[in-house]
Amino acid sequence: MAPTLAPETSPENLSSVVHKLAQLNVAGSKNYRKPVLTGSAASWLEGLPEPARKRFDKYGIDLSKGYPKVPERAEIPTFLDEAYAIRSEEYPYVERGKNADPQKKALFGAATEVIDLTAHIGTEIVGLQLSDLNDQQKDELALLVAERVVVFFRNQDLSPQKQLELGKYWGQVEVHPQGARVPDGIDGEDLRGITMIWQDYRKKFFGLPLTFRDNSKGNGNWHADLVHEYQPAGITHLHNDTIPKVGGDTLWASGYAAYDKLSPAFQNFLDGKTAIYRSAHQYIDRNDPLSGPKYIEREHPIVRTHPATGWKYLFVNRGMTERIVGLEPAESKLILEHLFSVYEKNLDIQVRWNWVSEDGLGTSAIWDNRIANHNAVWDHEGKQARHGTRVTSLAEVPYFDPDLKSQRQALGLSE
Repeated sequence: MAPTLAPETSPENLSSVVHKLAQLNVAGSKNYRKPVLTGSAASWLEGLPEPARKRFDKYGIDLSKGYPKVPERAEIPTFLDEAYAIRSEEYPYVERGKNADPQKKALFGAATEVIDLTAHIGTEIVGLQLSDLNDQQKDELALLVAERVVVFFRNQDLSPQKQLELGKYWGQVEVHPQGARVPDGIDGEDLRGITMIWQDYRKKFFGLPLTFRDNSKGNGNWHADLVHEYQPAGITHLHNDTIPKVGGDTLWASGYAAYDKLSPAFQNFLDGKTAIYRSAHQYIDRNDPLSGPKYIEREHPIVRTHPATGWKYLFVNRGMTERIVGLEPAESKLILEHLFSVYEKNLDIQVRWNWVSEDGLGTSAIWDNRIANHNAVWDHEGKQARHGTRVTSLAEVPYFDPDLKSQRQALGLSE
């Protein structure tokens, strides 16, 4: 005789519990301290900084239904299998920088100045508008980003539409299943894929716990974006249209240089190994709903090879790398902590960028999420507004080629 379910565990009660769990803070991350609002309830149009509003008005963004645009709760995946299914199969990817002119004559020829900010990472291009780039220049910029990790452009008069167009040229643009984004154009133009970066909003609406003593939540820790994807993030373009007069910098660190910081013996140990990478957001396991929210997890090489440069790089970040496959938990934790610290503590492989631009214009940073960790500094403490729009192009299925070299080996530099 089959066992009889107790009343508290009957299918009807279990369904009710699952429904209640779905209304909890699943559509968000564990850092949020308030219930996550969705749809029109999540609008804060009155708080939109004036420079951002002027940009949106100039380029025909429809703010009549509020800002930002957040999916309705019914549109957001509740269950883990639904979230996995959004992007779970390989799609064609073209590495635009692979066949670009190594001298980058078209790109550099259009600029008034090209400035390498540090020896290993970061280049600023002066006197060039991103909205004016032709395809050849876009290819060369993709190669420059692959080589220098992050490239900066000040004084940009850039529409959200042009930002999205650039992202689509470099790959499939990531459309986040629950992320706040820029609304569509007033003519109905579909602008899905332009996410909003606005910490003041997240702090007010979702209780993101940013304080002077601890501002490591949100973007204020070393991380890379979308590492849990089947094909993780490639080129990411953040355009800040509202910039504090003091503070609000962002730091990037190079995965090429992080790999080259390791001893040859340690490199050999890591080469070919894989790790588990998780999402920022959580979902309910349909088969075990009472176990609590779960992350999307995917397995990728811990050392990857970049298809444009052919250089090896270290692919870890403190925020989203869970464990190294095949090692005991204590071993994995010890090794990952060291690898995180290589990114975070070596100042010679980092660049710090201040976004300041001319009045009324914004600043763009374009980086390769495959080979970078980044960290947003919250020293302005919300006293001055900081707002931007971000477009991320997804790249290839991660791979490791043991026959190729590290950056320093390829360039013939000493250890």
